[in-house]
Amino acid sequence: MTTTETAPVIPLPARAATTLTGLGALATAASAALPWTWTSDFPGDLTYTGAPAGLQWLAIAAGVLTLVLLLATQGTPGLRWAAPTRSNNAVLLAATGALAVAAYSVTAITVELGGLANLEPGGWILAGGGLLTVLGALGLPLDRRTAVPVRILDKRLFLLLPAAPLGWYGAHAIPDDQPVAPVMTALSGALAIAAGAVLLLQLGHLANSWLRLGKADRPLPPPRRLPSWVEVLVIIAAFGAGLYAITFGIDTEYGELFTGYLLLAALVAAALTRSGLITRLRTLTVQHRPVTTGAAFAAAASFPFTQSSDQYTSVATNILIFATVALGLNIVVGLAGLLDLGYVAFLGVGAYAAALVSGSPASPIHVQFPFWAAMLTGAAVSMVFGVLIGAPTLRLRGDYLAIVTLGFGEIFRITMLNLNGTTGPKVTNGSNGIPRIPDLEILGFDLGKPHTVAGIELGRFSNYYLLMLLVTALVVLVFARVGNSRIGRAWVAIREDETAAEAMGINGFRLKLLAFALGACLAGLAGTVQAHVSYTVTPDQYTFADALPPNSAFLLAAVILGGMGTISGPLVGATLLFLIPKKLEFLSDYQLLAFGAALIVLMRVRPEGLIPNRRRQLEFHEAATPAPPTGEPTALTKAGA
Repeated sequence: MTTTETAPVIPLPARAATTLTGLGALATAASAALPWTWTSDFPGDLTYTGAPAGLQWLAIAAGVLTLVLLLATQGTPGLRWAAPTRSNNAVLLAATGALAVAAYSVTAITVELGGLANLEPGGWILAGGGLLTVLGALGLPLDRRTAVPVRILDKRLFLLLPAAPLGWYGAHAIPDDQPVAPVMTALSGALAIAAGAVLLLQLGHLANSWLRLGKADRPLPPPRRLPSWVEVLVIIAAFGAGLYAITFGIDTEYGELFTGYLLLAALVAAALTRSGLITRLRTLTVQHRPVTTGAAFAAAASFPFTQSSDQYTSVATNILIFATVALGLNIVVGLAGLLDLGYVAFLGVGAYAAALVSGSPASPIHVQFPFWAAMLTGAAVSMVFGVLIGAPTLRLRGDYLAIVTLGFGEIFRITMLNLNGTTGPKVTNGSNGIPRIPDLEILGFDLGKPHTVAGIELGRFSNYYLLMLLVTALVVLVFARVGNSRIGRAWVAIREDETAAEAMGINGFRLKLLAFALGACLAGLAGTVQAHVSYTVTPDQYTFADALPPNSAFLLAAVILGGMGTISGPLVGATLLFLIPKKLEFLSDYQLLAFGAALIVLMRVRPEGLIPNRRRQLEFHEAATPAPPTGEPTALTKAGA
């Protein structure tokens, strides 16, 4: 049983620690008023005085948030709502966000411009302020575990530490004109990254045993009763703030700003969760569920109106397509527990079906269905393929089913390549695909042309974004209704133990086939819109793995990373998995490597997903759940979740 205590990591007087944290937060925010570097060569042009730009806005946000949480935990009137738990751990997490922004900004400037000499006074104040904020926060009374044993990695892994410099020396000792030079360069890079990962992981374990940060089970004080209209305004304001934060991330113009944004966003989310503010907001949303649903949809629909061009609306449109398909896969994987490694093929089936009947000059079927008929065609054909593939294969379980579905995904891609009129019937034009798919026209509204709404011009991608938002809402509604139904509960029973479920009278094969068909239908629905958004459908868009989504590997990762069996989990996971590779293009050849490292860190820290359900959390943390005192009701376990 894990016990906690309230004690500082660094023994400082309480007033001194509070003062240091506040001064550091003020310095971090104030550094944005001064230039961080002397040259405009660094992205964002951080050379102006009194005109924050780029990363400087992140420093302001980190400093202000840390200061607000610090004052809230001290019981400052008017700010107590920001930290209902009064936990200084929230202050430490926000301070860590300030330090992360400071360290990353200083490192990026130093590396890209060639040395610390490129830092101006604002950059030095930023570095000092971030460090001072964390040191002060470590002196505050924190919720800590009483004992955390030091964990040492396998000693054989430490052999990578001397191997990395030897590999680097070997790579540079071989002349560049030798055929083996690229191989040695790649090998030395892999050794260096592996050694760095081992070193960072071991340092993380040492820091964990030193900090011993934990979570005290202190009940939240009863919230102050507010009029209903005030609570509704709070919900609307929360969704407005969320819209602004998401818009800022999508609109980042260069990779350095997006990386800093990701670091700060992750730590801010953790700080707000630990402060109890997220819990309070969740309680409000449950009390006003219709208002919450309307506010969420309105915030999402408002995104195109915040854009001056279609540059980032196209990114948002593709995110919605990816997220919708991931939500359909969540029925198959998250609810029914069927590991499908070829799910992207159903997206391709829907896209090809819609392309063939939408009036493309390259289509051998010279018909042009209206919008609703094309969407129904894509969804219906995908569902039929789901039944045809699922019927002979769903008798399999586990890894065997995964292998079969992986084969189906590859068979679909190869078949689309061979239906070119030479090696097979001329249906899909082979690798050339079906190009020149016309834009959709709904009730005389041409989605391919700009339209002015409330004085704001909405371009082509804005129109498709709004259409895809309606499709996503439909898929969310289907998932929510099915997941809470008798069929959804039967799927969960099959996922947990298929043998036990069948012993209780559940027809496992029929329900698994239904999950497969419904998931395929939802993927085909999104595929019909994707075909018109991209103008062209080609086989290479639907592979198992690629540098950019959607593909089967990314779809499965989005479901697992976001949280299996939930609605918001795959939506969040898909958003992150689309944005991260898109925004990390500045890393060039190291893009997938950095992306993979980020995924490993995320899954190591939170294996149950970013937004897991209760049962999923207990699967990973049931051993850490403290036993209830004698005489009290038994705590919820995985079996009773």
